[in-house]
Amino acid sequence: MKSKKLNIAFFGSSLVSAYWNGAATYYRGIVRALSERGHQVTFYEPDAYNRQQNRDIDDPDWAKVVVYEATEEAAYKCLEDAKEADMVVKASGVGVFDELLEREVLKLQTDERLVVFWDVDAPATLDRVHNNPNDPFLQLIPQYDMILTYGGGDPVVNAYEALGAKKCVPIYNALDTATHFPVGPDPKFDADLAFLGNRLPDREARVDEFFLKPAALEPNKKFIIGGSGWGDKQMPDNVTYIGHVYTNDHNAFNCTPKAVLNISRESMARYGFSPATRVFEAAGAGACIITDYWEGISFFFEPDKEILVAKDGAEVAAILANLTEEKAKAIGEAAYKKVRSAHTYNHRAEQLEKLLYSKVKQPNEALA
Repeated sequence: MKSKKLNIAFFGSSLVSAYWNGAATYYRGIVRALSERGHQVTFYEPDAYNRQQNRDIDDPDWAKVVVYEATEEAAYKCLEDAKEADMVVKASGVGVFDELLEREVLKLQTDERLVVFWDVDAPATLDRVHNNPNDPFLQLIPQYDMILTYGGGDPVVNAYEALGAKKCVPIYNALDTATHFPVGPDPKFDADLAFLGNRLPDREARVDEFFLKPAALEPNKKFIIGGSGWGDKQMPDNVTYIGHVYTNDHNAFNCTPKAVLNISRESMARYGFSPATRVFEAAGAGACIITDYWEGISFFFEPDKEILVAKDGAEVAAILANLTEEKAKAIGEAAYKKVRSAHTYNHRAEQLEKLLYSKVKQPNEALA
């Protein structure tokens, strides 16, 4: 018997807008890959944070997008609709009625219908519940059929299982080959080093160290920073702030500079095994990536051959000082080959499919 194609209800922050929504490209990659494998996904997202006014894409043909008003009544209507699904996913960080959704999706759980919590910021979630024994999510963790995360490796898996999770599996970030690929350079992104990331409390000190410090140490080199929230940040004169970078500009942003910088948020660096989506996007564009150090880098890319690793800002500056165009090109090409061969969203969807088929029960049908 052939394996069942699943009808999946997915409650997340936004599929159509990356505005103040770093998980957008992760959602798109996973959902598109599931669709290509024959599964149907309905993505429920609230009309909040001006995301609908800052869309990157129209409603795609590989998912049904339901945008609901940011009201409890609208949220409950979406939950009612989700009863038609074989599997219901509540992602972390929806931004509106998270506690309500995390509690109410569990009422949709049956012997035939899986209910999954998908944590796109597991280090932050775990830190939060560890610091607050009264956090309502603590009591819900053991009730979900499984916890999926987009990173964290064994430290996150062990932490979730210690809190009673039945099963916790990382589905890592990856490359969406349909959207991220090599393109020609764009002069507006010309730089020696470029960094893209929103200004967030647990990232800012690391941006100071890994980006602004090297800029100060290398005054003759050109630096670019993109993302939301940096407008009033004091920066050296050789740093240009270009504001929010829409996803249709990401390829040129990654291809044009000599190197691009990945800076993990503090909690993700601490847990390790949490490569940001942008690492795979940049590799997919053939960029030379310099990353801050975190445990588990070599699980994804080989240091010095496919990625350059720095433990502080001085090391970033030293790498830049010695980085030739030829070496940058060679590292970018090696990263491109690795990501295409091992880290695409189709690889992740295949992993997820096998995991789900081990859980989903269907009468009189054997699942692959």
